[in-house]
Amino acid sequence: MSRPKNTDRPYDVVLFGATGFVGALTAEYLAAHAPEDLRWAIAGRDEIRLRRLRDRLAARLEPGVLRADVADPASLRALARQARVVATTVGPYVEYGDDLVAACADAGTDYLDLTGEPEFVDLTYVRHDSRARETGARLLHACGFDSVPHDLGAYFTVRQLPEGVPLTVDGHVSVDASFSGGTFASALGQFARRKQMADAARERRRHEPRLLGRRVTTRLGTPRFAGEVGAWALPLPTIDAQVVGRSARALERYGPDFRYRHYAAVRRLPVAVGGTAAAGALYAAAQVPALRRRLSDRLKPGEGPSEEKRARSWFSVRFVGEGGGRRVFTEVAGGDPGYGETAKMLAEAALALALDPLPETAGQVTTAVAMGDALTARLGAAGIGFRVAAIR
Repeated sequence: MSRPKNTDRPYDVVLFGATGFVGALTAEYLAAHAPEDLRWAIAGRDEIRLRRLRDRLAARLEPGVLRADVADPASLRALARQARVVATTVGPYVEYGDDLVAACADAGTDYLDLTGEPEFVDLTYVRHDSRARETGARLLHACGFDSVPHDLGAYFTVRQLPEGVPLTVDGHVSVDASFSGGTFASALGQFARRKQMADAARERRRHEPRLLGRRVTTRLGTPRFAGEVGAWALPLPTIDAQVVGRSARALERYGPDFRYRHYAAVRRLPVAVGGTAAAGALYAAAQVPALRRRLSDRLKPGEGPSEEKRARSWFSVRFVGEGGGRRVFTEVAGGDPGYGETAKMLAEAALALALDPLPETAGQVTTAVAMGDALTARLGAAGIGFRVAAIR
């Protein structure tokens, strides 16, 4: 187990992008829930807005204020050298994120973000994984609703199944929530970058070591009625399945032959059909620059749902795991997935890296690999439920 490192640095945790929509929610969570001896700071390009946020937080322990700008790589390097852990909410990450990953990898600073962009994750693996392994930095992507409930939920499910046997896990996602302008812009950008995504994935495969003696598959399933969860299961081509697969590749506990499939769970067939058609239309529109700009103008980055809407929002991910003659049903559930719970996940992941004894890891790693048990316990204590519904 690794112990906290770089304790001579001024800050345990720095939150970059703290004045954005999710950034402010994360700052509020840290102000309310971080231990009183945590040394933390908020960072961004507008020092006046940062100081206003600090004053509004009225924290038990006042955060420091650091100025850094994605357009100024030197400021990002200075930021990384002052922190043990840097958590960033500044996206789209494929456009704004690489210099901060590079700075953290070079400084031996742990890095977390909220990206759901496969292209960005693949590019940072190729560019920065090797350097991070040299310095001991842990680079963690997708530390919000993308993809913590799915990664830790699959990990939690696997731990209920026998060891050393082939395992299958299916995840079924149900959500009632809205999303912010930043999330919408990121999704549109991904839809428009099919070739770049494919190229980045291919380059990653060239650099990744082969998995020897075991097999992991995360291919998309087919639409079907999933009687085990009482809903129509529609394949979800999100980053979540890729993250689960990378955890399975790294941890032998997933068995010699592991398969994961990721679905949206929709109870009514007309809703399933309409949702599929709407997603296809949005994907097609994103390929046309003029339409993509018009769509982006409808909901700008920095905007998001109201507090009342977030209070009514919820998510549930139900898992069905099988192997060794056993079948297990588990669930990860919580409140507003995209904002309140995402802020909680990012904040608790940063605190786990900064404060908890964890497995010795470095380079680009997943939440399950870097802090599976510790983060599961933290999130459970914070109100995100992990439960075993049934074992047969």
